[in-house]
Amino acid sequence: MSTESDIRAFLASRRAKITPRQAGLPAYGGHRRVPGLRREEVALLAGVSIDYYVRLERGRLAGASEEVLDSVANALQLDDAERAHLHDLARAAAKRPARRGRRARGPLPDGVMRVLNSMTDSPAFIRNGRLDILAVNNLGRALYSPLFTDDAAPPVNIARYQFLDPTGRDFFPDWEESVNTTVSLLRTEAGRAPHDSDLTGLVGELVTRSEEFRTAWAKHNVRLHHTGRKSFRHPAVGTLTLHFDAMELPALPGLTLTAYSAAPGTPHHDALRLLATWAATEQPDVTGAEAKDGTGS
Repeated sequence: MSTESDIRAFLASRRAKITPRQAGLPAYGGHRRVPGLRREEVALLAGVSIDYYVRLERGRLAGASEEVLDSVANALQLDDAERAHLHDLARAAAKRPARRGRRARGPLPDGVMRVLNSMTDSPAFIRNGRLDILAVNNLGRALYSPLFTDDAAPPVNIARYQFLDPTGRDFFPDWEESVNTTVSLLRTEAGRAPHDSDLTGLVGELVTRSEEFRTAWAKHNVRLHHTGRKSFRHPAVGTLTLHFDAMELPALPGLTLTAYSAAPGTPHHDALRLLATWAATEQPDVTGAEAKDGTGS
């Protein structure tokens, strides 16, 4: 993953999404050679010279000020995730530290594990930006049981399972949305941690082995992933759609705790209770040492 090529592709792809009408510019007749804004139109909206914007879009963000980056983000109508990604790319180009600083490494603290394992009514897990599951409670392991096969090498990785395991498509029934989410999260992490060799290796593996991943990766979409709904087609309890909340752990930079829930009285809550019964009889207890293996690097 080249930072300059990522900058070029990201800015060009965002520019292609904005029409002159959306940007409040006059749309003259005739054939336009680009699907969205021209470079000179972005420069006009951002209040910079055409030559300077062209330089930025060629990947030379290293010297750009925060104000210039914000002006470009405004011109391209970037959302919060895209705006943060642009700043991350600029930091990477300038070789400045990532926004979240030093990433957590080593076993997870005992206090964090106690909190995770105390969430007995909610499937929950802790992941890093590469979507490695570093720790999981019993109900979370039951929910993601197709990932935790006997031959799965720890830490299991959600993206690798989704794109490379034959059962991945069946497990995630909202396939297109799930693909977009997974790839957007990895693309976001690539901006935050451009020198993460493990992330580079994972992306390289997925690009090589999965055409669907390769196509989605080329879109340069990013997103924040704090709350929403996700569907699963579980082999033991059928389809269930759960609400999720994803919370970054301030004391463990780069790690996120994700917990699922369902509103009482709904079929999905009943399915979650059935999953808990199945977990109590069919799944091993993962509290303690097993769940602490792995690092947040």
